[in-house]
Amino acid sequence: MRLTKLFTILCSCAAVLWQTQLWAQQPKTIPPAHQSIQAATDQIAEKLVQIRRTLHQHPELAGKEQQTQAFLKEHLLQLGLEVKIPANGYGIIGILKGAKPGKKIAWRADMDALPNDFPDPVDFKSTKAGVQHGCGHDIHMAIALGIAEVLSKNKALFNGTVYFIFQPEEETFVGAKKILDNLVAQLQLSEIYGLHVTATPVGQIMVKANEIFAYQKRIQLRFQNELSEASIQEITKLVSKGLSRSLPNSQPWEMPSTVDPNLGLANPNTIFKDYCFVNLPFSNDLDHQERILAADLYETNAANLDQIIPKIKALIAASPYASKLRAVSIIQENPTIQNHQQLTQSAMEILDKIYGKNYVVRDYGQVPFFNDDFAYFQQKIPGVYFLFGGSNFEKGMIAMNHAPNFMVDETCIGIGVKSFASLLLERAQ
Repeated sequence: MRLTKLFTILCSCAAVLWQTQLWAQQPKTIPPAHQSIQAATDQIAEKLVQIRRTLHQHPELAGKEQQTQAFLKEHLLQLGLEVKIPANGYGIIGILKGAKPGKKIAWRADMDALPNDFPDPVDFKSTKAGVQHGCGHDIHMAIALGIAEVLSKNKALFNGTVYFIFQPEEETFVGAKKILDNLVAQLQLSEIYGLHVTATPVGQIMVKANEIFAYQKRIQLRFQNELSEASIQEITKLVSKGLSRSLPNSQPWEMPSTVDPNLGLANPNTIFKDYCFVNLPFSNDLDHQERILAADLYETNAANLDQIIPKIKALIAASPYASKLRAVSIIQENPTIQNHQQLTQSAMEILDKIYGKNYVVRDYGQVPFFNDDFAYFQQKIPGVYFLFGGSNFEKGMIAMNHAPNFMVDETCIGIGVKSFASLLLERAQ
């Protein structure tokens, strides 16, 4: 069975289960303030789809988001928001003040696109060869603009100030730090929120406290250049097997399983917890008479991170290659998302109270392969990062980021605007 077909079947089962739960537990009445949010969202739904498509057609790589910045600035000014431009890069911040002073909170959306030419089965394809919004940042920007417009039409309903941070250079993991260094410290934010489109069912909001993703470390082993191909393969297997850990009969590197009702993130017994694995194959390079092997490692338990290098050294020391090993190191690592426990619980309770029990799906695992520099904001500001479903399996739309034929059901835009406008309205008081 083809992977795409398997993924579609699993996602369809997850979607049916989630929608059945959701429909069965809708609230009898939505509070009046949030009825206004819903009405305002419905009024601009089609406009937001067109905004998304314009952004999709004109993607820009990290560090080159100049036209995107100008596009966002025009829309934010039309909404009557104050605009601030960070000193470096192409970020932009829209500032919306409520009826009275209150907390200062932020919503973040990333801006940059990917360097690829993957198949993109939509009519509004990228007009730039080799550049594509294959990760969903165009959706993120459209949702953020929508939240800004809906709240600007309902300023009388909330106190405080909401800052809409449009952040460049997320894919290169430097944009959040630039904005933090240049502007955010001046704003004295008390909370920050953001989302990322994922391959889960359209409109599904999923979250958990603490880590959303596995810790990713790029490990490197340097040997004397006296290794045969067979020796390299043996070392690869030795290290991979020695470091790997997972629940019985599970393969946490199989991304389609993230949405499986029995194995996936929404199941308390998910296979996506308590694992460690090396993403094979190792790269194999020769540099200054050294054989260099490197690979990405994914670990869910922060307490195990300091033992990665000692464990690799011990594995090699007990092998025939002990005398040939020169060094073991971690050559690349980034912080991972750390959702604030109290704010995460509050966000879930707020949305469930407004839109019905289990409106927000609890996440029980940690996703491998992905990460987000939103983590840098969370190091300075308590924050929550949501996984947000974009797939419509009946229509063949699979929102698997960074993959060929990445597609998002645009109805998720309105769901995101309504849901998170409601959340920010409540949290800004």
